[in-house]
Parts: sequence; structure tokens; C-alpha cells
Amino acid sequence: VQLQACGGGSVQEGGSVRLSCAASGRTVSSYGMGWFRQASGKEREFVAAIDWYGRSSYYADSVKGRFTVSRDNAKNAVYLQMNSLKPEDTAVYFCAKGKFYRASVPRNRGDFGSWGQGTQVTVSS
Repeated sequence: VQLQACGGGSVQEGGSVRLSCAASGRTVSSYGMGWFRQASGKEREFVAAIDWYGRSSYYADSVKGRFTVSRDNAKNAVYLQMNSLKPEDTAVYFCAKGKFYRASVPRNRGDFGSWGQGTQVTVSS
């Protein structure tokens, strides 16, 4: 499967951005999906994930209440709505596909098996 994230850009603090991740090559509808980010000079960190059906989601504490992950299995896509953005949200954002068929929400980096190219989000104060 190929994953392509898009929708990043530059935004003022307090603004919003919606990221999209399109999957191609095979369906991801039976797999959990997630978002990670990597700021310059830092390790890649978990942001949010959603289960294969779209019923359950999980968020990093740093984004809880501000970010919302969703998916559209008919479009083979997953989204990340980011509101109330802060400068510390500046990073390259990556989408990833869970390893396990119809499993619960993937939460750890090791639960993901396919990664897409990232999209840059820059939040200025």
C-alpha cells in the first residue's frame, strides 16, 4: 500500500488545518490508521489513531481536545483535523497503516507497518 499525506501548510497560532491521507494499491478499510509527527531534531511521535471501523480513536495528551482523527473507508482515506494550533505543533506529519487486521486502535509505533511521505505543518506565533 502507498500512503500519501497532504494538506499541510503554514498557519497562525490558533488556526486550523485538515490533513488528508490517501491510500492506494490496496484497501486500508480493515486496518487501523494513525498519524505521527516529527519536529526538526526530534524523534517521531504518535499523534492520533483510529480503528478500522472508525468507532474508536486514541490521542496523544498533547493534542487531545484539539485534534480529531476520522476516516472514510469508501474513499480509502483518513483525515486529521487540527484546531487551536500551537507553535509546538510544527512538524512533518505522517500517516501510517496498522499491521493487524480488524484489531483495536493501534497505539504504539510497532503497531504500524506502512508509512507514507509526510506533509509539513508550520504554526507561527
